[in-house]
Amino acid sequence: MNYIKKRWVWILSLVMVMALVFVTPAFAQDGTPPSDEVVDLTLGINILWMIVGGFLVFFMQAGFALVETGFTRNKNVAHTMMMNMMVFCIGAVGYWLVGFAFQFGAVNAAFPAVSTVGAVGGEWAHSPITLGDWSGLLATPLIRFGQYGFLGGSGFLLGGLGANAGVLAFFLFQMVFMDTAATIPTGSMAERLKFVGFVFMSLWVSMIIYPIAGGWVWGGGWLQNLGRAAGLGNGAVDFAGSGVVHLIGGAIALAGAIVIGPRIGKFNKDGSANTIPGHNLSLGILGTIILFFGWFGFNPGSSLGFVGAFRNLAVIAAINTLMAGAAGGVSAMAYAWLVGPTKKPDPALSVNGILAGLVAITAPCAFVDTWAAVVIGLVSGVIVCWATALLDKLKIDDPVGAVPVHLFNGAWGVLAVGIFANGNPDTAAWNGVESAVTGLLYGGTTQILAQLAEVTSIFAFVFGLSYVFFKVLAAFKVLRVSREVELQGLDISEMGAVGYPVDWEPQDVDAPEVSKPGFSAHPATTD
Repeated sequence: MNYIKKRWVWILSLVMVMALVFVTPAFAQDGTPPSDEVVDLTLGINILWMIVGGFLVFFMQAGFALVETGFTRNKNVAHTMMMNMMVFCIGAVGYWLVGFAFQFGAVNAAFPAVSTVGAVGGEWAHSPITLGDWSGLLATPLIRFGQYGFLGGSGFLLGGLGANAGVLAFFLFQMVFMDTAATIPTGSMAERLKFVGFVFMSLWVSMIIYPIAGGWVWGGGWLQNLGRAAGLGNGAVDFAGSGVVHLIGGAIALAGAIVIGPRIGKFNKDGSANTIPGHNLSLGILGTIILFFGWFGFNPGSSLGFVGAFRNLAVIAAINTLMAGAAGGVSAMAYAWLVGPTKKPDPALSVNGILAGLVAITAPCAFVDTWAAVVIGLVSGVIVCWATALLDKLKIDDPVGAVPVHLFNGAWGVLAVGIFANGNPDTAAWNGVESAVTGLLYGGTTQILAQLAEVTSIFAFVFGLSYVFFKVLAAFKVLRVSREVELQGLDISEMGAVGYPVDWEPQDVDAPEVSKPGFSAHPATTD
């Protein structure tokens, strides 16, 4: 009976929220300013939508943990799972300390008047304005060259924001996005990365490299303003982070995999690659399903609102996410079945095909038609297969396929905006440019240039500095475990525990006390 009551409470609550969502925009259609109550309700709906999306993105951490652990060997299970758990904890602290400030500490900086045709003056014109007052963040970044911002300078430790619900919720949403980027390199360096090196890497991503590069696209930075300053479409457009999250994470993963080197036995003397199977394919597939589910917070949630045009973009993003992920899985499966070396529908490549499709659609999900989403997904499935083979030829060891999935398809997703964006009127004024986001197929000739600028600048900056960072860690011998530890497995040496311990049994099963009534083979511990 209590279960039935609780179920009806949830149903009624959902109906009320949906009614408010669809009724609210009509309140002020007579031309009169909306009342304070309507404004507050609209703000509440937008924040609720975004924060629920953030919760879903957080749950993706479970998916990453299962995929990475399933695709690696059982002697490293505790180490791999520990990295996937602690990257969130370490990253949250680092992002709170300085990361959020570097990325969004100048998000509402007034942009100087420009002569570019179609430019909109005033504050940064993207969807965080739907989340309330941003006055707690300064209007001047730490580093600016003319009209181009490079580094935010306020909001350290969330200072100056008080109880601003919209901005604090935005911090949570952006923190889990950063965590996704920080998780990606743990896969490419799995089974040989020292845990102390992992800790340094987590701080590097959350505090420095991700916030700086991410702010260029989402924090009012120079890539975002290429439309207003240089007339390149709407500037760099990346709805949910094919470039900001996945290209950044993939570039760090590639730098780490190159510097740390391949696992022992991965490559033969003649250069051929050996397949090192993961210990539990079931975990990998389950993790992929969890990631697919969480992506519906990742992409639709990036509308940062669910009223009016933001609702339209969120629904479009959800459908396109579904179709591109499915198409990517079908494409990779078919490629492995028809063209691959085994001529079988390889489960591992199929998994990465799904993830590749999801990564690729992340940037264009709100800007393209469904047919384009399917095409983007189909291409991504082939790209991930090609990229996997390419890494083997280059003798770069990536145990879980993080680089083919996130780097290659992150770049493809960013470029897809410049090709397939359909000029949806709901995207007008994006990044402060009056026109809608329009790709090559719909007559937009300059958007692709802004997208190219995002891909090349992010890769050069992130890969270059991360390569140097990992070289420094290697020089101090805190990057890779010893040969003996790698052969034994990282669990005992690095974690002091194993993921799959043998059941404990008493040493002397014939001892008299073993046969006594009430004897337990697992006695309670005492202080």
